[in-house]
Amino acid sequence: MITTKRNMKLKTTINSTIERHPVPVLGINYKVRIIYKNIGITELDIDNKTIKISLPNKYKKMGSKEILDLAIEKMYEQIAKVEIERAMEKARITLGFAPEDYKIEKIKSWGKCEENTIIINPEIVMYNRKTVDYVVLHQYCHLKYKTHAKSFWNMLKKYEPLYKEYEETLAI
Repeated sequence: MITTKRNMKLKTTINSTIERHPVPVLGINYKVRIIYKNIGITELDIDNKTIKISLPNKYKKMGSKEILDLAIEKMYEQIAKVEIERAMEKARITLGFAPEDYKIEKIKSWGKCEENTIIINPEIVMYNRKTVDYVVLHQYCHLKYKTHAKSFWNMLKKYEPLYKEYEETLAI
């Protein structure tokens, strides 16, 4: 089981802006700026390797770290909806079968397969698309082989010959 790990710095500036470096999205590191404004709903804008999140002033009362963590978590969930759906369809076409269902859910590992349902951690979108594809493919192989037996690794190797490199990347 591979666990997630984030090591990011937090800094508050004097004009009600919070910044955190870096926040990886699909393998690219972005700076994140949170700005409090007189608005009704949250706005998100990505420009020049900076993710700008504008929040309603009412959120100023929450702690800076908590609001930033929540905003980034929600951002990962939204990106994961699109990227995991894309990777699921790619794996389905490649392998010719699909799980009964899949979920995007924060778990201790990058992914797992339970009772014909694939569960993927939304934070996998910190990595590039090929890594997202690998995690989904890995879980698809668990639909056929529940354990990491030799037949499981043979199937994985057939569809992703570089699987060991992805395993090493995700173990960091």
